[in-house]
Amino acid sequence: MAASIKKKYKVIYNRSSCIEILSCVAVYPQRWKADLDAKASLVGGARDTKDPDLWTLEFSEEELEKFKLSAEVCPARVISIIDMETGEKLV
Repeated sequence: MAASIKKKYKVIYNRSSCIEILSCVAVYPQRWKADLDAKASLVGGARDTKDPDLWTLEFSEEELEKFKLSAEVCPARVISIIDMETGEKLV
């Protein structure tokens, strides 16, 4: 029996444009935390090598709904969710 392949997604977060409302932290505190500068930080994320304002993290389907909710509640719209298989922007 072949192992099932889990679908992969990527969250892209423009930290420099965060307006410090922290609604992402409220809905998904396991992956978002408030930093000392009052902006949200993406737990487990890494700075993009081409654009240091962007933070990225790849994740699987288990976290999709929570990350989508994080992006949807962000009033600044600085969180994007990308389907890595299709390249489609989900949020």
